[in-house]
Amino acid sequence: MMMNEIAQCFHCGQAVAASADWHVKIDGAEQAMCCPGCAAVAQTIVDIGQASYYRERNGFASAPGGSTAGSAAAGGAASPDPLLPSALALPEDDPNIIDDGDARETTLLVEGIRCAACVWLIEHRLRQVNGVQQANLNVATEKLFVRWDKNRTSAAALLDAVRSIGYNAWPYDNTRHDAQLQKASRTLGRQLFVAGLSMMQVMMYVAPEYMAGDDGTLDAGMASLMRWASLLLTLPAIAYSAQPFLKGAWASLKARALGMDVPVALGIMAAFIGSTVSTFRGDGAVYFDSVTMFIFLLLASRYLEMVARRKAASALSRLRHSAPEMAQRLPLWPDSRSTATVPASALAAGDYIVVKGGEAVAADCTVVDGSTAVDLSLLTGESAPQRKLVGDLIPGGAVNAGGPVVLRVEKPVRDSTLAGLLKLVERAGSAKPRIAQWADRTASWFVAALLLFAAASFGFWYWHDASRAWPVAIAVLVVSCPCALSLATPSALAAATDRLLGKGALIVQPHVLETLHRATHIVFDKTGTLTEGRPAVQSVDAIDGARIIGILRVAAALEAGSAHPIARAICAAADAHGAGAAVAIKLQELAGQGMEGMVNGVRYRLGTGAYVAGVAGGPVPRMGAAPSREAPGVGGPPMTTVWLGMQGRWLGRFLISDVLRADARQTVDYFQRIGKTVVLLSGDQQALATKVAEQLGIGEAIGDCLPEEKLAYVQELQRCGGVVAMVGDGINDAAVLSAADVSFAMGSGATLAQVHADCVLLDARLPMLAETARSASRTMRVIRQNLAWATLYNLVAIPAAAFGVLNPWLSGVGMAASSAFVVLNALRLRRS
Repeated sequence: MMMNEIAQCFHCGQAVAASADWHVKIDGAEQAMCCPGCAAVAQTIVDIGQASYYRERNGFASAPGGSTAGSAAAGGAASPDPLLPSALALPEDDPNIIDDGDARETTLLVEGIRCAACVWLIEHRLRQVNGVQQANLNVATEKLFVRWDKNRTSAAALLDAVRSIGYNAWPYDNTRHDAQLQKASRTLGRQLFVAGLSMMQVMMYVAPEYMAGDDGTLDAGMASLMRWASLLLTLPAIAYSAQPFLKGAWASLKARALGMDVPVALGIMAAFIGSTVSTFRGDGAVYFDSVTMFIFLLLASRYLEMVARRKAASALSRLRHSAPEMAQRLPLWPDSRSTATVPASALAAGDYIVVKGGEAVAADCTVVDGSTAVDLSLLTGESAPQRKLVGDLIPGGAVNAGGPVVLRVEKPVRDSTLAGLLKLVERAGSAKPRIAQWADRTASWFVAALLLFAAASFGFWYWHDASRAWPVAIAVLVVSCPCALSLATPSALAAATDRLLGKGALIVQPHVLETLHRATHIVFDKTGTLTEGRPAVQSVDAIDGARIIGILRVAAALEAGSAHPIARAICAAADAHGAGAAVAIKLQELAGQGMEGMVNGVRYRLGTGAYVAGVAGGPVPRMGAAPSREAPGVGGPPMTTVWLGMQGRWLGRFLISDVLRADARQTVDYFQRIGKTVVLLSGDQQALATKVAEQLGIGEAIGDCLPEEKLAYVQELQRCGGVVAMVGDGINDAAVLSAADVSFAMGSGATLAQVHADCVLLDARLPMLAETARSASRTMRVIRQNLAWATLYNLVAIPAAAFGVLNPWLSGVGMAASSAFVVLNALRLRRS
């Protein structure tokens, strides 16, 4: 290939970047692909035995980025690709489809979303498909979650159902989504510009008629000319700018549903057709100024809504894009530091990679050479970089904030920490809380009632004053569009969810904020939730004049190579005291007893009293109270005692135990202060549970609980009318987390617990739970404000329009203002 030639993607025909490294073997030849999306679709076509498609086609297929050979007209949803049947776009073995017994579920990307009306319409159409169990479209992220019975319908049928009402759906792909957002923003901006230009020009031609009034100073011929000019200037707004509303209304009618675009489209077309008829007849009122102004104001409102949706999805987008697509692998490490650039998805456990400063880590890795600081803010919300040394684990998605380091891949990208979070994110927004479902149902019934009321208003005015019947009916249709009602809840929930994710709380289920706000009981697990869940050195006691620094230095040298939690605790204590480094040789470990080794030619032992006595000689020293593992609750949490001795001499004692989180007390105090009942529910011994509860001021502590007993306790609270919020982190908490009304898992806890939780506290800080509760209160307050405003607005504006107080253009102002109010009110949650 000549240097000035540009390679084309074999699937979609777009240019292939020089750095692209995606290929698919088709008919025995490797063909270049421009992106992972094209490669995935092409590979699927080959895998299902349809490679003849490429031999027989007469054009290129759609690119996943959204630029297609047969793309949709601006402003509308893309039409199905004639070269790629829907059955090929989402085969039943697509990796995006998750099998769950007789059911399957997947997340799709929907093109052409314009407003909340589109969301309602698509969900309504899919639920009409036989076998669909769940269909929820997240207006903020434009992701459609569908669950269906695989014995009653197919993935292809779902895509056909969406496309039958004028939208296009694809397996979710980041590249396509980004291109879709850019295209939608540009299209809506152009439509808004055309509508605004038409409005200003029409205003210039109707102004003389308004100023002249009925005084006869405006010549009839001139008035007619101005009307014709207004008609011609209104045509671009109708033919181009109004397309979102007209297409939305047509899609609703095709689906035999009354969506929110129906009254809007009726109002626009009624005013335009009536004005056109009056222009041709030469008498009667015209409303070209009202039509163009209404289209402009409504588009402006939708543009504001779109910006709000983008902001609401910004944290999710940052999380999704935080993992790099490529990585620098060290194939010959440690013999050579030469690198090879490979797709991140090709990394396997045991591979070595180098990550430079400012680059993101592709997968979960362990540091094997060098030290650095990493930025985990996108994963946990923690802004301060964390120091990582040799042997430390770095999760995928973290950003290297220091110098280059060599890492060993522990898990492939698909199993990394970031991938796990993204799977949880995919669940986020896949359903709606009850208050949002109520708003959707109300909006659909409201549209039907509105159309009947508009018809009744027209009939009354036609009988009372026929000249006013048409403008009154138009004003009623325009002023009462239920956009504000439908935006009231999702806009607030999206803004609050985005803010919490940025701070380190991943809301997986949509009811979290609503249920937490009305929770009566906050039930905490103990270990790993109210406590750190890992041992720490509580005190170091020297014997017979030994120096503390020396004790720590020797103990850390003996434990330096161990991954045992107690060894980690001793090494951390040595680091905290600046004990420095020593080297131990001839290490020998006796399981369950301790460690022996040589430091500077001297033999040392670290471990149980009986084990250390084998070199130190004599009985274990008596050193005052040291609560043992077998005597919990005496003087504090249970302690593990570790002794250090050398040949013929006892040197010191370490007291090690799990410790309360520093922020546990303030979190418990907060929930008690706002009237919640706080309960400690633990599998540990009752004495220990009681002691921890006393330290934290918790009134009720229940210990010795097996997982099924925890579950029974929560269910009993629920039977008595309680609304239970459960906080836990262990595998044994999974069942009770699922059963609670709303549940929270610590980000440092077990994966199984996180999967069963409704919200994951990514940075494992308890104050984030209190912050989520505060956000829940603010969010519900904003939702109530929005719903109250939407209701009050309709109660005042609709009668005013019906009585002729509001003319059509003023109705358009009111409708757009009401939608803007609820969106702006919701956006306050991102800053609070």
